[in-house]
Parts: sequence; C-alpha cells; structure tokens
Amino acid sequence: MPIQFDSETGIFQIDTKNTSYQMKVDDKKNLIHTYYGAKIDADDLYKELFMIDRGFSGNPHDVGKYDRTYSLDVLPQEYSCFGTGDYRITGLHVQEDNGARVASLKYEKSEIYEKLLGIPGLPAIYNDTENKCYTLSIFLKDYANGLSVELRYGVIEELDVITRSAIIRNEGTKKVYLLKAASMNLDFQFGDYDFITFYGRHAMERNVSRSEIHHGVQSVGSVRGTSSHHYNPFSIICDKNATEQTGECYGFSFVYSGEFLMEAEKDQADQVRFICGIHPDDFKWVLNPGDEFNTPQVIMSYSDTGLAKLSQNFHHTIADHIVRGEWKHKERPVLINNWEGTFFDFNGDKLYNIAKDAKALGVDMFVMDDGWFGKRDDDNSGLGDWYPNEKKLGCTLKELGDKITGLGMRFGIWFEPEMISEDSDLYRAHPDWALIAPDRAPGLGRNQLVLDMSRDDVCDYILERMSDILSNAPISYVKWDMNRSISDKYSHRLDTEHEGELSHRFVLGVYIILETLHNKFPSVLFEGCSGGGGRFDAGMMYYTPQIWLSDDTDAICRTSIQYGTSFCYPISTVGAHVSVVPNQQAGRISPLSTRAAVAMAGTFGYELDITKMTDEDKESVIKEIKFFKEYYELIHEGNYFRLSTPKDIATAWEMAARDESEALVTVVYHGVEANPAPAHFKVYGLNPDKKYTVKYVGDTENAVEEKYQGHVYTGRTLAKAGITIAPALEEFGSYQLHITSKD
Repeated sequence: MPIQFDSETGIFQIDTKNTSYQMKVDDKKNLIHTYYGAKIDADDLYKELFMIDRGFSGNPHDVGKYDRTYSLDVLPQEYSCFGTGDYRITGLHVQEDNGARVASLKYEKSEIYEKLLGIPGLPAIYNDTENKCYTLSIFLKDYANGLSVELRYGVIEELDVITRSAIIRNEGTKKVYLLKAASMNLDFQFGDYDFITFYGRHAMERNVSRSEIHHGVQSVGSVRGTSSHHYNPFSIICDKNATEQTGECYGFSFVYSGEFLMEAEKDQADQVRFICGIHPDDFKWVLNPGDEFNTPQVIMSYSDTGLAKLSQNFHHTIADHIVRGEWKHKERPVLINNWEGTFFDFNGDKLYNIAKDAKALGVDMFVMDDGWFGKRDDDNSGLGDWYPNEKKLGCTLKELGDKITGLGMRFGIWFEPEMISEDSDLYRAHPDWALIAPDRAPGLGRNQLVLDMSRDDVCDYILERMSDILSNAPISYVKWDMNRSISDKYSHRLDTEHEGELSHRFVLGVYIILETLHNKFPSVLFEGCSGGGGRFDAGMMYYTPQIWLSDDTDAICRTSIQYGTSFCYPISTVGAHVSVVPNQQAGRISPLSTRAAVAMAGTFGYELDITKMTDEDKESVIKEIKFFKEYYELIHEGNYFRLSTPKDIATAWEMAARDESEALVTVVYHGVEANPAPAHFKVYGLNPDKKYTVKYVGDTENAVEEKYQGHVYTGRTLAKAGITIAPALEEFGSYQLHITSKD
C-alpha cells in the first residue's frame, strides 16, 4: 500500500514509484507538510522544522502564552487558512454569517481507499488501466463554526502522480460564505526555485516564461470566464539549473476550464508557498447548513531527472486517466476543415467537391465549419439558432451528410453552443438568457454575447438542439467552439446573494452538457476549441479528447506554440492542420513538407480548399497522409522529448517508442544561411546498449546526400554525443529522421 498512516507519530506518507509525499498531524492537531520529492523512508521529518520566535508572527492561543516559537505564519501547512495569523497567501478564506473572516482547521480523521474517487460535476482522473491507484482522505474541522474540509489525495503509483482536491462542508447551524476555496496548498521549506508559466494571446498561446521565485507574490490566472489564451492552468516549480534531462521539477495541472489562479510566494524565512484553485476575484459561494462545495482537481508530479520526464508523466496521465471513451487511444481520422478554404462563402456543392477531392487523396473526414445554420453569412448574426440553413446548403443537413459519407468519409460539424447573437431568433425570444448587466449596454466580443450556462433552461435548449442535429444526420465529429471572453457577468436567474457563484456555475453547466453528449453519443469525436487555444486544459480533455491548438496555423509559429504546449499536454490532444501559404494569420510562406511535419505533431489534418491545390501538391498530400498513418502509433503513443527550443537554429522534437525500439525525430529550420553552422541534437529514450540506424524519411528523404543516411550508433552514443542534421535546403525547411533498432 503506497499510503501509510502511523497513528502514534501522526505521520502520513504517500509513496509512488519514484517519489514520496509526507505530512504530519502535530500535537496541536494541525496538519503540517514535511516533504515532497524523491523517494525516502518514512522517517519523521517534522523534527527538522526549525522554530524560533519571529517578530510579528503570532502564536495560536492553544500553544500557550510562554511559547512564541510556534506560528502558522512560518509553518509549512497542507491547507492554509486566512485569519489564523498566517499572513502569507492562503488557500481558504471564509466569512461567517456574522461577518467574521476566520477559519481554523484541526485534524479529525482519515480514510484510505484502494481506488480513485470522482468529483461530482467536475472532471477528475479515473482508472481503467493496470496502473495501481489509491485515494487518501484527510478530514479537518473548524470546531467553532462547524466547517469541515476533506482533503483528497489521489495516487497513480506508476506515473509518479498525486492529485489534490478538497470538499468543504458546512456542518454547522449557520450559513458560511466561501471567498476563496483553493484546491491545494504546497509549502517548500528549502530551495532556490524558478517558476515556469505559459503566457500568450489569441493566435500565439503558451509561450514559455521562466523567472526566479523572488520575495513577494507571483501569479498567473484568468478572470475571463475560461482558462484563456493568456495564461494556461499549468505551471512548474523547478531548480534554477534544471534542464530537460537534469534537476528537480514539480508540475501542477489544474483540471478546470474556468477562471483560475496559480500563486507562488517566497516568504520572510525564504520558504516558498504554491497555491492553485478557482480565481477568488469574482467568487463568493454560499454554503448553507448541510451544503458542500467540491473544488476542482490539481494533478501534481515530480521528477528529479529533469523536465522531459515531468512532461511524460503528465502526457501519460492525461492520455490514460483523463481522456475517456471510444477515442481515447483509437486512431484519429485525418480530416479536412473548410474554414480557411471558404470561410462563410460556401454551399452544399462546394463542400461536396472539397470532400470528394480530399477523399481521393486519402483524407478520412470532412468537417463543415461555421456558417451552416440560421442567418449566418458572417459573424454578426445567427448564433443560438441551431437550425440548418437548407437554402444556403441547397439540401437538408442529412442529405449533405449522406453525400459525404457516401464517399466513404466521416462527416463533422462546427458548433458554438455557449454564444448568442443579438441578431438571432433566440435572443429575440429570450434576451434574459444572455449575460448582460442590468441597465447597461453590453460589451461585445466578436459582435456576440454569452449565454448564461448556469441556467438549466439554457442548458436544456442547447442539449435539445445539438441532440436533434446529431441524431438526424450522419455526424461523427463535433468541433465545440467558444469565441469570446466573458464580461458583464450577471445572471437573471441568480439572486443578489448568489451572483458570486455565476462564473463557476457557468463552467459546471458546460460540463453538464458535454457529459450528457459524451454519454448519449459515445461514437462522436468531440474537439474542443475557444478561438483556438483559449480553453486548452485538462478539464476540457475529460470531455473532448482533442482541442484545436491555436487559430494560428502558420507552421513556424506553431513550432513555438506546440513547444510550450508539450510541457503538459500529449500530442494526441493537439488539433493541428496544414493550411495555405501565404499563411492567413502570419503571411509567411513555408514549404508544404514543413507544414505537414509540424501538423503531424498533433492530430493532423488540412484546412484549405483542396480543389485549388496543384497536382504536385496533391501528390505530396497523398504521401504525407500515408507517412502519418505509418508512424501514427509512434507519434501518438511514444515518449515525447524536446530536443531544442524555438530560439535555437532549429526546433526539434522526438517521439520515442516506450519499448525503446524506435524513434521519430522532426527538425524544422528557422531560416537558411550561406555557409551554415550545422544543427546538432542529442536523442533520448532509447536503450543505451542497443544499436540503432538513423535514416532520413518523408518528403526530404531523396534530397539528403547519401553520406548523411544510415548511420549506426548505440542508444548511449545518441544520448551523449548526438547527431548532426543536414543543412536546410530552403527557407523553413524540415527533416524527419527514423531511428530503428538493429537488434
């Protein structure tokens, strides 16, 4: 059993394959955090706490008036509370019915389960694999107001993963208001750390920021209603000298798609506290007697062998324990989406002709994007009116779907269920369904408003319309989009006391719809989207096994976006397409082979009017699709390694088979130079004692001089000495190398 509790010493210890997590109930009944890191024995590390009288760090009343060394202001805790003399950032902030803002939690009891426990209404890790999984529940209680907190620790032993979440219950006789209810608190007593976060903007998401954790508070988060393009709900705390292959690293992925806050504070004693949870700025939850509140889950992992291993822990956890259903490990279809090929200018015949030409090249699925419903010839009207525009299509939706599936293809469709246009029949019938503050002109994003997904009647309408469409046409794929941030937060359904619950209830409503559709249409592949990567998080991956990575389809921009994304999220979740050049977002011209190589580091597809391609390019598409399918299992199921950064001469990444039998390396040059210096990369994830052949493959195979082909090295040599890449033959040129075992 990887979870142990010694009732005599009060020590809890959680052990995974390579890590240990320790905490202790001390003689004051406080739950003190003592260790998280590489695997250790269950020795009592509470003894190593150095307690002194620190000025202006108060002492709990139960310590006694003569002991000024015991203070919650400096002690490492499992779940810190506001109002107890801990002046650092805290995880729980409550207001009692009388206005008092104090909570003091004492240990009550614990329970251990040989399984993972779900969270009602929220995504969470689950287990249907051979991995051994467990849950520890620790119950804390405030005996003054009856507030109870159950801290849950889920454990995936093999993957070195521990999850954190909390259930807050009002077991008292008066209502309590939650002003902040974090999912986790983690204190580091010692260490000099960096904070890695992932920032961005629409069409340029998940850039990597790495900075020293300095004294004071650093944070990233979102108050946009979604996890956002601007800050991703994933972060890393690591040694200042940590690299891809060396150093201690702690990762935190928030399994939630709404507003969040990740905070790091270095305190007066040089300790670091990290807190993650729902953003408190627009949060106030009413807990009546008998009520409970479930916080979303945080996935934590630790590696003492660098960032690559940490990323792989998250990749395998999300792929095996977050993504669900028929498409979990099923080969995803190569698709073509008409959006960048036609925008709103299409009819049924044009779409059919694109599908027909795509089928001839080996494409598996055609996806009809925005513009097929209501009054929708641009993005200024029609959202909410989810009825096919048969006049525009020239046929019924079923007839169009039948024609496309008659080609031997799958048929997919685009929705934006959370939005409503002012110019729509739905808005004219139900203006109160939109989030609009009273007596104010609403703010607009993309000239559209947001539906109040906290309302049951709104969710019922969306479910009814989507179910009707999915039931009456041969649709096997849905792209679920969400194209603006939320402002003007006001629900016509909630009363004044409960308006602070709107943002979280909005997310719960979205999850209810997605869960219902997931169960009702298990064979449909759902792809998430929010203007591309505005809601690219593990919470959405519980319902949508892939998410459109970014609205920026430029291959060179994508190398950077995919680089940042790879720190947490597996390739199988990354929606990636080949588009036209000059690229419609960046204006860049890059080779078709490079656009394909970059898109292959994802679900792979095309987003263009394939009927306008040259015969030469069509022949290349045939080869690209064949290549992707040949290497599909290696790409989607292998171990991912970042071999360089987008700031280097070339961006390079590798997928290595888990059995160490082969690897696929992709290299994208950022430019060409006369008399160039060569690109050189070390290759990981192979057996050090086996010999491997290195061969260039794909579109550029025949362009590489024979002297670069077929070199044989051991896995040890590849990891220590590395390989030199052939010079770029053209601007933004790329190579793919297949490394295979000779044994």
